Amino acid sequence: MTTTSLTLSEIYNLAHKTMLANGCDEANAEALADIIYRAERDGSHSHGLFRIPGYVKALRSGKVDGKAKPKITKKSSVIIQVDGNSSFAPLAQAVGLPELSKLALETGLAALSLTNVHHFAALWPETEFLADRGLASIACTAYMPTVAPAGSKEKLFGTNPISFAWPRPGKNPICFDMATSSMALGDLQIAARDGNQVPLGTGLDKDGIATTDPTKIAAGVLLPFGGYKGSAIALMVELLAAGLTGEQFSYEAKNNDNGDGGPPRGGEIVFAFSPEIIAGNGWESHVEGFMEKLCGLDGVRVPGERRHKNRLDKGPRMINTDLIQTIKSFA
Repeated sequence: MTTTSLTLSEIYNLAHKTMLANGCDEANAEALADIIYRAERDGSHSHGLFRIPGYVKALRSGKVDGKAKPKITKKSSVIIQVDGNSSFAPLAQAVGLPELSKLALETGLAALSLTNVHHFAALWPETEFLADRGLASIACTAYMPTVAPAGSKEKLFGTNPISFAWPRPGKNPICFDMATSSMALGDLQIAARDGNQVPLGTGLDKDGIATTDPTKIAAGVLLPFGGYKGSAIALMVELLAAGLTGEQFSYEAKNNDNGDGGPPRGGEIVFAFSPEIIAGNGWESHVEGFMEKLCGLDGVRVPGERRHKNRLDKGPRMINTDLIQTIKSFA
């Protein structure tokens, strides 16, 4: 595999130019370029430039409206819904998250339901946004069937990621973003592209046989992390991201998708909680006492620590050369 050096500005500009060239207006192009830039900056390669071919396919097929204007509705005193109007999720999030933050800071807890969106990015930007404003949060979304429930060899769940963040005033927040599958689909696809093997237990081939070959797993099925425990969390994500929003479950997303290779229509749920209101005065020192105990243990790394370390590096990033050429051909 050969790589090419791109500065962070070049990464943003490449993504922005490509989105504009394929039907996005300025608002949608900016939202997508920003999320791609931040993924590459923080070392999340599977959610950065690697996603652009899928974005472009969805725009060119007409499945996603690159000029969509999300509509926000307050459904109750603590529940907001944003209808993406067939947009990619980042613009709908940009519309809804500030309002969610405002409500949660006023009431102690609030929820944001995103519907009619196409989610193809990381989840941590949503929860980190809220943590930076003093709120704890949970976000999750479903996808298309790629994961077999524990005990089965047939795919039904999406990779069904979930993100959680906790604010630490004056410090980087605690923040994780993880698939409920044994490996994120993007990481599996990158392993296949680069000719790398994956750990045994990641998935099964089309005949239901365990394999370390990512290409065979892509043609077969991923497994949930942690067996029945991960499977239960994947089930929870399906119910929250689809059952609670009224959007498509993973199997419905597959059945109703046009197969263009881009992300399907679906939903996302985001919950925000105010420690200041719920726990009251002194919550920061109480939590920091616990964190001192945790960080005092040998070998412990706080979730999100590596991402923030990568963020400090303002230098260029090494990007797969073939991927860059593919993206440039779209523009």
